[in-house]
This record gives sequence, C-alpha cells and structure tokens, in this order.
Amino acid sequence: MKKIQIIVFALMAVCLSSCYSHRVIGYLQEPTKQNKLPQYDSVAYEPYHIRINDEIIYRLITMDETMSKMLGTNNNISTQYANSYRVQADGTIDLPFLEPLRIVGLTEAQAQDSLRAAFRTIIPDADVKLALYNKYFSVIGDAHAGQYYIYKEKMNIFQALAMTGDVMNSGDRRHIRIVRPKDFAQEPEVLEFDIRTNSIIDSKYYYVYPNDVIYVARTKNSFYTVQSYAAFTGLITSSVALLTTVLNYVALVYR
Repeated sequence: MKKIQIIVFALMAVCLSSCYSHRVIGYLQEPTKQNKLPQYDSVAYEPYHIRINDEIIYRLITMDETMSKMLGTNNNISTQYANSYRVQADGTIDLPFLEPLRIVGLTEAQAQDSLRAAFRTIIPDADVKLALYNKYFSVIGDAHAGQYYIYKEKMNIFQALAMTGDVMNSGDRRHIRIVRPKDFAQEPEVLEFDIRTNSIIDSKYYYVYPNDVIYVARTKNSFYTVQSYAAFTGLITSSVALLTTVLNYVALVYR
C-alpha cells in the first residue's frame, strides 16, 4: 500500500505540473515577476494602404440616363458592383470609360475620392462607393485554420482569433506570428509577439490587416500536457485502477 501511495502521489505531481494554467493560456495578463511578460509600446493605428495585386470593387451612381444605358441598366441610378479590378504592377487599375487610375499606396477612402474625381470629369453628378475585394486574413496552425473575412475596420487580433474559435490550448501563445505582405517585390514582414500580455492592446501587433497570415505554432510539451483537470482526474483514476489490478495479479501469482 505504501508503494501504491508513493506512485499515486508521483503521478499527481507530474499531472498537476502538466495542466494548462491561466499563466500559460490566459489573455490580458498583468506582467509580474513570475510570468515575465513583455511590454509593448502603443502606436497609432495605420489604415490599410492598397497594394499591387489587390482587387477593388466599386459602385457608380449617376442620374445620367445616357451613362445608365451604356452601363446596361434601365434605371435612372446606375450601379456597377459585380466585377473586381486588380491593381496592376504599375499601381493602376483599368476601369470602363476612364484612363488607367493610379491607386497603389492609397487608403480605401483616398482611392474612393480619386475614383469619384475621375468619373466626374465625364459624369458631373457621379458618386462612387469603393471597397477592397480581397479583405481576408488567413490562420494556420493550432487555431482552426482557414480564411476569414475582415468585416470591420480596425479588427484586432482577439476578434480575428474569436472568428476561428480561439487558439487551442496546445497553441503557443508566447510566439504568435503574423506574416504581413509588403510592397511588390519585397520580402513579407514577420511579426512575432506574446498575446498573453495586456500591453498587446494598441501595439503594432494588435490590428489585423487584409492578406495577413496568422500562424500559431504548437507548444513543444503539448503532447505531455493534460487538457483539463477533468482529464487529470480521469487519468489518475484509470492509472490507480490499472496499478491496483497489476499488483493484485502479481500477488496472486506469487502467493
């Protein structure tokens, strides 16, 4: 019985040290001497700037009946919103009735203003609504991989991961990586950060942009870690039962 007690206590110590704790997987933690979380500086939000190979869609609104007919509509208000237009290598887009328009490096609002001004050279009452078509981010690793739509401006990393169902317990929250494309013919930027610290808010790692790839690696010791205390209890119970059975069998054999 003493041997069984020693083995049980040893198993309990190992399993308790292997359980996922708040310090390991919790978000928005205050830095302490125990967790030694990094502190990130706050930076101003920078709107997304259109890049080469991005695709835009737009809606043209006018009361000009002639232009309405040219666009293939019978209404007084014409709408063109079905096709997407790729930003070419020279930074321009080719749109019907217009000269190539350079929009690379502009925000969506700036590109919309430029497109409206261009259309008003031929349609005085033209109004334009422009949007980025490829407004997606991707997730790979231990966070339910997939491609997800950015439905709002200033989407942050927590909202993005919530769309995936959150990081798995086995995911390494200390070393989250975002691969962010740069300008044409440049190497992408790789941002690595610890998502557990509360200083992540308003840092350069906080916001998610179109074409971002979020990579969540698996922790090295995840194979040996117990998912929950319920799993820990089940492991202890089954281990004790197996050990008791083996010892009783050995006692019967050598009696």
